[in-house]
Amino acid sequence: MKRLLLATVAFAALSAPAMAADLATKYPVKAVAVAPVFSWTGFYIGANVGYGGDKFTFDEVESYNGYPYYATSTSLNSSGFFAGGQIGYNYQFANNVVLGAETDLQWSGIEGKADYSSVYLYGGYPYTSSFGASVDYFGTIRARIGYAFDRFLPYITGGAAYGKTKVSGSYYDYSVGGFSASGTNWGWTVGGGVEYAITNNWTFKTEYLYVDLGSTDYTYASGSGPEAMIALDRGYSNTTGSVDTKFHTLKAGVNYKF
Repeated sequence: MKRLLLATVAFAALSAPAMAADLATKYPVKAVAVAPVFSWTGFYIGANVGYGGDKFTFDEVESYNGYPYYATSTSLNSSGFFAGGQIGYNYQFANNVVLGAETDLQWSGIEGKADYSSVYLYGGYPYTSSFGASVDYFGTIRARIGYAFDRFLPYITGGAAYGKTKVSGSYYDYSVGGFSASGTNWGWTVGGGVEYAITNNWTFKTEYLYVDLGSTDYTYASGSGPEAMIALDRGYSNTTGSVDTKFHTLKAGVNYKF
């Protein structure tokens, strides 16, 4: 009996390494693949379309012999579509904060116009006038900061804005007159948006911006012909004014990320 037990123990000890080798061969351990995480870091270029508007505010002061005697302020509703493009760069930190810089340029159809007519009580002269303003183009140079939820990026943005504005007007009563002025103005902008990466290269964005382009100044004289211009030059009778240009924008666009 003792000999049988010793033989059994010896056989089990000799068989254990072979069984372990067989188990290792039959049940290999497979490596688990980890999906790559999307990164917003890189340059991008894109295009957008949008709609904007708010009000143009006309402030005027009428003077005679250099002394102001009458002031008015009038606001016109403004609206219009715009379209353009943008280019920028993002850098995503390890904590998912994304810092970036972007510049864009937009062709603009934002404008406002008003017509007015009446009859003077004294003398019965009819009076008609027309005045308006527009934004021919505008652009921004902005910083962006956001937080990346993988492919979803909400952000806020702000910086400098610029644009070409135009203002014009005309009137007719017992005389004819008018004015026009234009210029490229600088101002500021602030807003925010959301962007989503459809693929590793293409993203879709929606963005809101408030834009303030400051004011455009103009001057005109009452009356018509050479006499009116002489009066304006000598400061006898003239009207000076300025138009404040502020508007809201909402746009959608696509970017290609390099």
